Amino acid sequence: MSYLKFRKNKEIPLIEIEKLFTGDISYGDFAKTIKSLEENNILIPVKSHKTNNKSIPLYNTYRINKSYFKDKLINQIQTFKLRADENINLQSYFSLSEHEWNRDLQYIKLIDVYVKEIGFPNSEAPSPERSYEIMGDEKWIDEKGGKVLLERLGIWNKLKISRNVDPLMFAINPKNINNPINKHIIIENKSTFYDFLSSLDQTCFTSLIYGSGWKIVSNIIMLEKQLGLKNKKHKLFYFGDIDYEGISIWNTLNEKRHIIPAVTFYSKLLEKLAAQGKENQKENVGALENFIDYFSNEEGNKIKMLLKQRYYYPQEGLRKDEIGEIWRKFDGI
Repeated sequence: MSYLKFRKNKEIPLIEIEKLFTGDISYGDFAKTIKSLEENNILIPVKSHKTNNKSIPLYNTYRINKSYFKDKLINQIQTFKLRADENINLQSYFSLSEHEWNRDLQYIKLIDVYVKEIGFPNSEAPSPERSYEIMGDEKWIDEKGGKVLLERLGIWNKLKISRNVDPLMFAINPKNINNPINKHIIIENKSTFYDFLSSLDQTCFTSLIYGSGWKIVSNIIMLEKQLGLKNKKHKLFYFGDIDYEGISIWNTLNEKRHIIPAVTFYSKLLEKLAAQGKENQKENVGALENFIDYFSNEEGNKIKMLLKQRYYYPQEGLRKDEIGEIWRKFDGI
C-alpha cells in the first residue's frame, strides 16, 4: 500500500504490481488481492489496456486513486479535530502532506492536553518558560520549530509569549563596583532574594539579581547595560530550587553565558529534609548531568536519586541566618 501511496506516476502496470509480492504466492491469492484493491477503489482498471486473459482476469494496467489516501488523511484530521480543544485550528493540515501531519501530531496532542488542563495564560512569560510548560523542553519554541507550529494552530497570541525583554531586577553593593571582577548571584525566587538582600553589603558581591523563574533567561542580557559596567569582568552564580525546572532554568541560562551553580548554598540545602511534590515536572537529562558536574559524586548521586523519587529541595529551605553566614564567607572563587 505504501508503494502505491508514494508512487509518483499514477498509472502502474500489472507486472510491476506482481513484483511487489514476495514469496510463493499463488496466482489465485494475488488476483484476490488485486480485486480487493479494485473494490475499495484504490486501483482503477485502465480498460483500454485489456486484461491478461487468465482464469481470474486482471487488467494489464491500473490507475492509482491518490485521493483514497488523501481521504484517509482527511478522516484522521477530522476525527482528531472533533475531540481537540476548539481553539486549536487544524485547517491548514487539510492541504498539507501526510508527512507533515504525522510529524506535528505528537506536539499537537501535547498542546491540546496543555490547553485543556491548564487553559490559556493570563500573563505573559518568556518563550523558554512557556516552552517548558507545554513540552517539558525549554528550547522547543525558539529552536525546534515550536513558534511555527503554534502560529499554524492559531494560538501563538493566546499563549501570551513575551516579545520584549523585561528590565533586570537587582540590588547593588556600590562598594564593590570597582573590584577587578564584579561578582553577581542570581536568586530564582522572591522570598529567598529578600533573605539574601539583608547580607549583600557584607559580601564581596557587586549585585544580587532576582531571577524570577524563567524571566532571567531573557533579561540577563541587560546586566552590564543597566549597571553601566560594560568594560568590566563579571562572574555570575546561580541559586535556585533543586528540582527539574530550576535545573533546566540554570542550564538554559548557562548556554547563553557562563553561570556557575552556587554549590556552597546548594550543599547546605542538601543537608535539609527534601520535600515532596512537583510530580508533573519533566526530567531534562542533559541539564541534570551538566548541573551535577559541579558537585561531588556523593552529592550528585543524591540529587539524581531524590529527583527520580519525585522529591525536591526548595531554596526557601535555607534560613535567613544560614544564608547570611554562608554568603559572608563565600568569595566566589
